Amino acid sequence: MSANSRLTIAAHALAWMELNKRQGHEVATSEQIAESVNTNPVVIRRLLAELRRAGLVESRRGAGAGWMLVRELESITLLDVYEAVEPGTLFAMHRATPNQECPVGFGIRPTMQGIYAGIEETVRGELARTTVAGVLRGVLEVGGSAGVGVRAEVRVCAEG
Repeated sequence: MSANSRLTIAAHALAWMELNKRQGHEVATSEQIAESVNTNPVVIRRLLAELRRAGLVESRRGAGAGWMLVRELESITLLDVYEAVEPGTLFAMHRATPNQECPVGFGIRPTMQGIYAGIEETVRGELARTTVAGVLRGVLEVGGSAGVGVRAEVRVCAEG
């Protein structure tokens, strides 16, 4: 899984969990979610563990084991999800210090840091304005306009 797909997969998992809950299922397994995402359940478990540390989901062991949402989707922003699964900043600097004797090597870091700070502020603002509930609404609109039966789709995706 590429680093830049982690936010999308985490949002997918949360939206799927909510839709599954609306169908009367309190918990979801990583296998069920992985089937919808079309990935390995281990990938989903790792992301869900990060979402658990952020207080967005919790796990239940024993009979009826699985994952549950802790908060309502309307109160979870994409920024919350991003911060849970994407540590660090959007853009990175050189791993090694550039040649400080070269004008470009000397000035590249402070210049790029200023540019990146502005971009990151904009991205974070957009993510903060968007809830996962809004993502799910968009998903359902797209599914409905494509003639995809949402109830049947959840049932099919939940079968493992």
